[in-house]
Amino acid sequence: MRRLFVGLTAVSVLAAATACGSSGSGSSDGTTTVEVGLVPIVDVAPLYLGEKKGFFGERGLKLSFSSAQGGAAIVPGVAGGQLDFGFSNMTSLMLAQSKGVPVKAVANGIASTGVRGGDFEALTVKGDSPVKSPGDLEGKKVAVNTLKNITETSVRASVSKAGGDPDEVDFVELAFDQMPAALDSGRVDAAMVVEPVLTTVKGQGAREIASPMIDVSPKLTVAMYFTSTRYARENPEVVRKFQEATAESLAYADSHPDEVRGIITTYTKIPAGLLEKVTLPKWPAEPDRASLEELSRLGQEDGLFEQAPDLDELLP
Repeated sequence: MRRLFVGLTAVSVLAAATACGSSGSGSSDGTTTVEVGLVPIVDVAPLYLGEKKGFFGERGLKLSFSSAQGGAAIVPGVAGGQLDFGFSNMTSLMLAQSKGVPVKAVANGIASTGVRGGDFEALTVKGDSPVKSPGDLEGKKVAVNTLKNITETSVRASVSKAGGDPDEVDFVELAFDQMPAALDSGRVDAAMVVEPVLTTVKGQGAREIASPMIDVSPKLTVAMYFTSTRYARENPEVVRKFQEATAESLAYADSHPDEVRGIITTYTKIPAGLLEKVTLPKWPAEPDRASLEELSRLGQEDGLFEQAPDLDELLP
């Protein structure tokens, strides 16, 4: 849910260049080290947990995490061969695929909880705001972390479902960590936030008026792990092992929330006290194809894609 895809022109140039080859390397004991590009957020906890529990090591893989502050380098890094795998929201991956960037989703990432008012994301307003539903946001300023991406598409879906015209909403791009102050001061009328910012704004008295990602689809697949088409072609066995270990990690994380919260404190600066209140996303083993078809359709309606993404080519 961060800015995981910026500068498509630069990405296309990088992807078209000759890749430097796999950054994965073997060791004398037969272990293959793979470089994984991640943004240090709650979403990717299963990989850190799976590495700690030995799910990757049992399959001869060692994960080397490359942390990106905003994620802008992840897609071109994977496409160009500097990273073996990466993590991205699905709109960014569909946008890349539709532009001819050679990426391939290989393992599920995160999904909505499917519980309205109990998701890891929400459209929020100040406690005393006159806005009661997304339909009231016409002419109002709404903060999203990235314009023309998954958060804006989701809010537009909520506005439409509430009988409003999303084209009349004034979307403002703002980093998630800047949203609490902007909402509290009245610089924006509403903010589309994710955890742990959602817990922060609730602590300031903010109200939820919608769960936009659930408005797209109740079981929306929000993000996935991906590789380059070249890496997938040249290293099918490594990709298979990564898929298996990631699936085991997702299942373990989904059933061990306390361990998830514990591992998050090792790679983020989120205080443990705040994490206790955070709503975790779901980590299903498989992506929900129907939800991605709807996300693609809405993205096309919003004019995000010059041509429709090919989900058959993008998905595992």
